[in-house]
Amino acid sequence: MQGGVKKVLEPLYEEDFKDFSYGFRPGRSAHRAIEYMYKEVVNKGICYIIDADQKNYFGSIPHGLLRGFIAPKEKDGVIRKMIDKCMKAGVLENRQVSYPEEGTPQGGLVSLLLSDMYLHYVLDGWFSEQIQPLIKGQSFIVRYADDFILGFANKQDAMRVMEVMPKLFGKYQLTLHPDKTKLIDLECKKGKSDRSFDLLEFTHYKGLSRKGEPVLKWKTSSKKLTKAIIQTEDWIKQNRHRSLKELITELSVKLRGHYSYYGINCNYKGINSYYEQVKHRLQKWLNRRGGKHKWTWEKFNTLIPKWLPLARPKIYHSFLTTKPILEEPYAGKPLVQICGGAGR
Repeated sequence: MQGGVKKVLEPLYEEDFKDFSYGFRPGRSAHRAIEYMYKEVVNKGICYIIDADQKNYFGSIPHGLLRGFIAPKEKDGVIRKMIDKCMKAGVLENRQVSYPEEGTPQGGLVSLLLSDMYLHYVLDGWFSEQIQPLIKGQSFIVRYADDFILGFANKQDAMRVMEVMPKLFGKYQLTLHPDKTKLIDLECKKGKSDRSFDLLEFTHYKGLSRKGEPVLKWKTSSKKLTKAIIQTEDWIKQNRHRSLKELITELSVKLRGHYSYYGINCNYKGINSYYEQVKHRLQKWLNRRGGKHKWTWEKFNTLIPKWLPLARPKIYHSFLTTKPILEEPYAGKPLVQICGGAGR
């Protein structure tokens, strides 16, 4: 039923959603959101970022206000009744069924669409139609589901918006985390204050291109990199008894999965770090399989790349081309056109 409701609502709202909204919409991936943000920061001279964090957004959406937003757009009483049923769907947890009075259905097919609709009215329209026409300098917003950032060229504009945002969210029964919502100065000196922010599992910061022009760069978030390494090592540990060919073949699939998301311009260093860490952990657990055969680092590093090579880092996402452009750190030069050599 939720799938049917989504098929009816999605075309209606796709024509209304803003261009800067990328949360689980058809053809609007996380990488496209990063590309949009890059262009906005560079073209508009953005120096200040409001990095906002919401408390329990998906569990806090008030049903009454959401119905009020939907009513003018969706006149069909049957569909509206089905939306009500979706929002009130029971949740089975530890053999206990609960019926939430607020929030979107946990794990429901229609959950992300309903949450997108709510923030479309609460945040997207407010900022683009009421705030941007009033502020002095250039600005932008980019949103991916409940994660969003606001960018400003003028510090006073950023501080004024930062001051009124909690009141706006409170009006619609949402809450911004007071400690995690910060104003980031992308051009401040190191150690003075925060000068980077995390979004979509990347850490974004401002640097200089090869030509000396300010650009937005990114790297794998340290938390996500550490988590990926730990999870991969756990998998190697649990599967070290398998034949070497099977082990390395499946491990390469996992490596390619990591590269396919994190393999983006300026982040070759991040995915190469993951590759090197996985290599060391593979050698470690191969030596704990038992038996007399030992894999010294010299032997491992000589035989494995020639006999059963692990999937090597590769950039899959570029603003210059949609095809993979880099096999080795020095295989080509598209990266330096944007990153000033950061990819090396």
